[in-house]
Amino acid sequence: MASHGILLVDKPAGLTSHDVVARVRRAFGTRKVGHAGTLDPMATGLLVIGIEGATRLLTYVVGADKTYTATIRLGARTSTDDAEGQIIDIADGERWASVDDAAVMAGIRGLTGSISQVPSSVSAIKVGGKRAYDLVRAGESVELAARPVTVSRFEVLAQRREDGFLELDVIVDCSSGTYIRALARDLGDGLGVGGHLTALRRTRVGGFAVTDAVGVDALDGAVTLAPAEAAARVMPVLHVTADEARDLRHGKRLSGQSGRLDAPAVAAVDPAGDLVGVVEARGHDIKSVMNMPEVQA
Repeated sequence: MASHGILLVDKPAGLTSHDVVARVRRAFGTRKVGHAGTLDPMATGLLVIGIEGATRLLTYVVGADKTYTATIRLGARTSTDDAEGQIIDIADGERWASVDDAAVMAGIRGLTGSISQVPSSVSAIKVGGKRAYDLVRAGESVELAARPVTVSRFEVLAQRREDGFLELDVIVDCSSGTYIRALARDLGDGLGVGGHLTALRRTRVGGFAVTDAVGVDALDGAVTLAPAEAAARVMPVLHVTADEARDLRHGKRLSGQSGRLDAPAVAAVDPAGDLVGVVEARGHDIKSVMNMPEVQA
């Protein structure tokens, strides 16, 4: 029987997130595998994979904040806002005249905090039931609506001037739904020289870190996180008695107990350390909104 838990995988460049899911399915002998948040083929880093019943937890992982390291090349725009696309504009010397370190830092400050961001047109967002990137590849023009995101850290780690371009190695902490390609594009546009992403690595998703992940060549026999441990990394924990666990699993409410919750979604864990499910307040009661399959002895 396949493991029942969360697997952290360090995706290499060149593979799609779906490719990684397919490899996990083969390694664990189950079709019931999903992931919390796609990475582009050019990107590397953390994929949070759910196996068997733990796929139910992925809904609560998708919205977690994330950390990325990236390289932004200023001085050129591409059709995809990253190095995979065609170069559509290169800044000449005149456009570089006002781009000094102070201007770059001011541009970064303007893209930090609560901002409105237009996602890249080659994103996986659906437009009329189709992925935006599929429409773009089919030659259609795609206009995506701006959406609010939060960039809590946008920091330059190193910079290099090469062949008429300025490359910035950056680290970004951001809310779910933030596009790092769009940050590169908007920074370049704001400076008047254009910009795109040349490297991207996701190092954290909520309480999960890439340093704890396994490579795609080490999936056979890889150890998964138990659902209770995984849930504790993305939400508070409520320890319940055996009787309370039974009631929650059977769809009953814990009457008058909502004061025990300190967040909208909380992981209920039974005395054996198993995840009962995710609970929330309903009036004065506690109700399970997602039950995990019971562990078989």
